[in-house]
Amino acid sequence: MSDNELPEDALYGCLPEWPKFGNPETPNKVQPDISFLRKVHTSGDLMMPDGKKIRFWGFEDDRSGRTWPSPLMRMRQDQIVHVTLKSSTNVHTIHHHGIEPDAQNDGAGHTSFEVSGSYTYQFQPHQAGTFFYHCHVNTVLHVQMGMFGPLIVDPPDGPGKAFVGGPTYDVEAIWAPTGIDPRWHTLSHHDGVCGDDVGLNDFNPKYFLINGAPHPKSLTAKDVAVTARVGQTILVRYINAGYFPQRVTFGGLEAEVVASDGHPFRDANRQFTSFKKKAQDSSAAERYDFLLRPTKTGVYTAEVKFFHWIHGNQIGVARTRITVT
Repeated sequence: MSDNELPEDALYGCLPEWPKFGNPETPNKVQPDISFLRKVHTSGDLMMPDGKKIRFWGFEDDRSGRTWPSPLMRMRQDQIVHVTLKSSTNVHTIHHHGIEPDAQNDGAGHTSFEVSGSYTYQFQPHQAGTFFYHCHVNTVLHVQMGMFGPLIVDPPDGPGKAFVGGPTYDVEAIWAPTGIDPRWHTLSHHDGVCGDDVGLNDFNPKYFLINGAPHPKSLTAKDVAVTARVGQTILVRYINAGYFPQRVTFGGLEAEVVASDGHPFRDANRQFTSFKKKAQDSSAAERYDFLLRPTKTGVYTAEVKFFHWIHGNQIGVARTRITVT
């Protein structure tokens, strides 16, 4: 029997009526403006500073390679988007977090289905901003294993402006800080789903990363560290991809916070507004858009602190550099 020919009880014998899985046709499918392919892999490796190799899962396309996080999806507001998931091993979904399509295309298996072979999600984003996508099967484990990636919706005219009617920017950074608990990365696809206690209530991250770069590599990693000139505006798209609260600072730079969870801040009259902060707290899956406008040359060390969600103590840190010339 192939991976795509799964009997009703192949994965969840404890749940005979749920979830459903298969490879249905996309309802009301139309010609897309932009398309993405995401293939599931389960054999990525991340090297930690102490020499330990961490196995991770994720999504890839034909050119991306196996990256942490999974490759960026970038589209424009009001485009018709197709995302084809090829789940050749076990079942998976893609939930486009913060995008609100119909239930069939939302990627939440308990309200639709889990993909056992291939499915093309169809949606049309109506708000420019910072979002992300992730597997919604055994979610708490699969996201920690690396099955997530950034999703950016640009205004109709493309990059360069945070959203329609919003501020412009010259330099962009996408940061997805998270922690890794090595024990979790020894688990299997549906561990814990049927009530077996595999310790998914016990999360103890040992390594702290920004994107795929563990600290201290994150200080200079090319897809994390930022370079700009005096007078330029930097847009930092921040995605809390971990399970614990985080606090980000920007090495003394003041940040203008312009959006949260993919939506700009607006006042009582529905006009765009923002606020200034030196530090910003976030919880799991929260996103913030920050504008930085450095006025002096120098190297500013941005810092992400991680705090335990129960006792509140700091448990880790990751840093990167903002170099202004």
